[in-house]
Amino acid sequence: MRKGAKAAIIGSVLAVVVGGAGYGGYSVLSALSADSGPAVGGPAPVRTGPPSSGEVEDTTRAFFAAWTKGDAAGAAALTNNAERAAALFTAYAGEAHITGVRITPGPATGATVPYSVRATVSYGGRSAPLAYRTRLTVVRGVTTGKALVDWQPAVVHPALKSMDDTLVTGASAAAPIEAVDRHGTVLTKEQYPSLGPILDELRDKYGDRAGGSAGVELAVRHADASTADTPVVTLAEGRAGKLRTTLDAGLQAAAERAVQSYAESSVVAVKPSSGDVLAVANHRTDGFNAAFLGRVAPGSTLKILSAATLIDNGITSADGPAPCPDEAVWQSQTFHNLKGLRPDEGATLSDSFARSCNTAFVKFADEVRVDSLTNEAANRFGIGLDWKTGIPSFDGSVPAAGGPDTAAAMIGQGQVQMNPLNLASITATAMTGSFRQPVVVPRALDDRPLARARGLSSGTVQQLRGMMRRTATSGTGAGVMSGLSGSIGAKTGSAEVDGQARSDSWFTGYRDDVAAAAMAQDAGHGVDAAGPIVASVLRAG
Repeated sequence: MRKGAKAAIIGSVLAVVVGGAGYGGYSVLSALSADSGPAVGGPAPVRTGPPSSGEVEDTTRAFFAAWTKGDAAGAAALTNNAERAAALFTAYAGEAHITGVRITPGPATGATVPYSVRATVSYGGRSAPLAYRTRLTVVRGVTTGKALVDWQPAVVHPALKSMDDTLVTGASAAAPIEAVDRHGTVLTKEQYPSLGPILDELRDKYGDRAGGSAGVELAVRHADASTADTPVVTLAEGRAGKLRTTLDAGLQAAAERAVQSYAESSVVAVKPSSGDVLAVANHRTDGFNAAFLGRVAPGSTLKILSAATLIDNGITSADGPAPCPDEAVWQSQTFHNLKGLRPDEGATLSDSFARSCNTAFVKFADEVRVDSLTNEAANRFGIGLDWKTGIPSFDGSVPAAGGPDTAAAMIGQGQVQMNPLNLASITATAMTGSFRQPVVVPRALDDRPLARARGLSSGTVQQLRGMMRRTATSGTGAGVMSGLSGSIGAKTGSAEVDGQARSDSWFTGYRDDVAAAAMAQDAGHGVDAAGPIVASVLRAG
């Protein structure tokens, strides 16, 4: 199945299972005639309000009957997006090669009806069973007032996420791989769920180079051409090639466990001495690899970079002045500290860093240039330099924004965008002084060019490590880092995001030759969610 092949979607057919829960006794004819035309004496009034249980039952039954008969137009007419639905159902029995469809509905919950689908996928003389569960919701048509199926591609198959995602059956776009960690342990999405989309990306990019041969499969072809196909059913096994990664199975397992305790959370661990990514885990409802692709404000964790900027530009030093007033004003915008933080006009940079004083860093906006933070990020830490990790990733952004954003950027807000991969790398650079671009696949496999940056002087590194060690032992990160032995350091953060009830929780830290960073959306302060995640990973390391 090649990328250029004509996309297939879904549609085929035999008979709906009659007598499923809540559906006995109603005929397709009665369902289809529920809104059959104007009443005698004038047009029927357009119905309003939520669909009744009877309408939900009749509409759903008629929809299933049309689907299983292969009546693409009839099924599409029972949705609120007939054009897209018709295209999907028309292709169902064609290039997706799905036949023998049977649908078993479950009991409705309000206007939502769950159901199971069983069918057969056949291609090139090979066949395989297809079975899955999904659901639909019946809504009121805006203009017609009819009860209609609310159209989502997941109505047809739950792996279809985007309106333009399709199902295709044929020779796989890439040969299968057997991905192994740095020690040779096999990595599977069953054992390490976060690696599912990552393994798909690795297969798509390196399947042929790893020495495997393609098989035959039903797969989801995503609307985003840069996203690898997602296999659904294998009709004929290809020969898997072995692909070595930089991951560590033990740390990966720890990362998977850690994020499970916090919704919408992500974590990355890297090896500072090499840049190797040791673990990447996400716990999200959307399956998005936010650990590598997220683009959100990192909050006070960026003070590592801000402190380096102040030191490298001779503005202050770890033991130099960094007063912490109750509030700071920059171009008519007032900045505050976290509730409960006492002001300290005699604070040093180390004091304000360990206590995560926002106003101390905002006050320095008068002394830095608009592009000071941007240059430090790129030239010293490698941020924004087109990283080639082996899979799709976002390498961070610290734009030279003027106005209030100059001050906001000093505390990781404004237009600054990061993800846990970026923060783990920043921490690794602060710890060693050398920027080593993170990788998931060793560069030796494809000789791809890696991003380069000059790194930090030994004096700056010594000061940053001292401030991060203080944060981990007696500052804002001390509670979650307690009990960790070895050389440790940390920085807490929280980022206010428009529309969220609470700030995003951020935390980054290191222990010996492992650096990790985590983020949990809408989860509060850094020590509330991201901190425990990072500490768990560092403890396992």
